[in-house]
Amino acid sequence: MTKKKKAYKVDVDLNDIFRNRPTQSQRSTERHTLTVSQALEIIVKQMQAAGLRERTISDYTTYVLDFAKKIGNPDIGALSVEHIYEWLSSMNVSNATKLIRLKCLKAFLGRCFDNGWIEKKFWRSVNVKVDTPVKEGATDREVKLLLSLLDLSDFVQLRDATALLTMYQCGLRVGTIVQLENKHVDLNAKLLRIDGSLIKNHEAIHLPFDDVLARLYAVLMRQNDIVRSENGVKNELLFITRRGGKIATSSSNNNIRKQLHKYAKKYGLKNINPHALRRGFAKNLLRKGADLPLISKALGHSDLAVTTRYLHIDKEEVAENLRKFL
Repeated sequence: MTKKKKAYKVDVDLNDIFRNRPTQSQRSTERHTLTVSQALEIIVKQMQAAGLRERTISDYTTYVLDFAKKIGNPDIGALSVEHIYEWLSSMNVSNATKLIRLKCLKAFLGRCFDNGWIEKKFWRSVNVKVDTPVKEGATDREVKLLLSLLDLSDFVQLRDATALLTMYQCGLRVGTIVQLENKHVDLNAKLLRIDGSLIKNHEAIHLPFDDVLARLYAVLMRQNDIVRSENGVKNELLFITRRGGKIATSSSNNNIRKQLHKYAKKYGLKNINPHALRRGFAKNLLRKGADLPLISKALGHSDLAVTTRYLHIDKEEVAENLRKFL
């Protein structure tokens, strides 16, 4: 054999290296047992790699770390129903809040099961009973009243009016609103062309808007350019602060949400908040004859059951809608 050919001849037998190779979860179990907080670190990385929303990952981190702290951060494999009840009993919050946190923990435990760290889905039997009141949506009267009270010659109030009408007319989440850029606004076609990266279900959507909102967008975008120029800021965001920056520095620190709360309190308006505006959008579609699949698509829901619960149709509305088919 020549020297050159010898260089390509591997003299170590590796033929058995891929035979009966342990899985990643098996190797992890063989090396050490994961605590709750260690499992969370891995799952957060998996969620980030999958492109999940920052808000979703933040909720996982907050509630699972609280769970770990309250029960002593045991090994994942040692968890039981008793640990969950111990955590729930430590909370001094409403049952509705407990249910939200429990759902997040269950989702985390489900991922642990998928990774092979937990053998049984023991948490399925745990639940929190909540009497859910019917949540009202914003009404035309409330929205029009607030818009009439805002001073549109003031940059911040112009911005807030445009954001408010965008949520009410297009049904967008406030988390999506803060990420909108000029490129998403098609003034000629009067459409918001939103790519999937901004939507919770990752599906792109086109949402129409009327002449009033088109006029507000045009004025706001021109004013944004002036604000950015004055403050030496470069971005293409549709909604910005008075200094030209992002209006949301985190999922819980959002200027638009804060401003709407301030206006609602100042003017005595019950249903002026991001969720009520989005619900009002859905209710308006239903009242005008839109079917459930269309409303679900417009809201960016992946499951019709979510849309059904979201609308909270009361008994009187059911009767009124059924009357049309008599």
